[in-house]
Amino acid sequence: MAVVDIAYTLFETSIGACAIAWKATGIIATQLPEASEAATQAQLRRKFPGAHLEAPTNIVRQAIAAIVRLLEGGGDELATIELDLSRITPFYRRVYAAARAIPAGETLTYGELAARVGEPGGARAVGQAMARNAWPLIVPCHRVLAAGGRAGGFSAHGGVNTKYRLLRIEGAQRQKSLPLG
Repeated sequence: MAVVDIAYTLFETSIGACAIAWKATGIIATQLPEASEAATQAQLRRKFPGAHLEAPTNIVRQAIAAIVRLLEGGGDELATIELDLSRITPFYRRVYAAARAIPAGETLTYGELAARVGEPGGARAVGQAMARNAWPLIVPCHRVLAAGGRAGGFSAHGGVNTKYRLLRIEGAQRQKSLPLG
């Protein structure tokens, strides 16, 4: 199914070429770097067949600038970026809003995030929401850890090593189970 109202662009960051996709209602996805720029673009186009490469709008340029600053170790200004949440369930919306409230350099476990959204015992459901997160970095799933502070999974290229790298960039404090030093 082709989606022709979706635009995207690639942009360079300190961790490689990222991509961002949007439509008139807001940003619909971000893509962390793959092994190459071509692979990053191909991954985004697999998710959104028919999406077209386009110069970013002013709002998208602002989002890109905020992502680039974060990945350079600058402040986290991503919480106010407008996302298109129209295809997201109410539970996922609550989880993503709570994840966006986690400050850069800090982490929560899936269970702690579940408790924050009023679902104690819902760690697995939170894990599923994080695994389906279309907006890595903007919805900082890398800041959410498994029980005991273990890394848990991370579906971006490089897996858990990429998660650790993002946390190191943000200045996350070293925990016994995280090789952040």
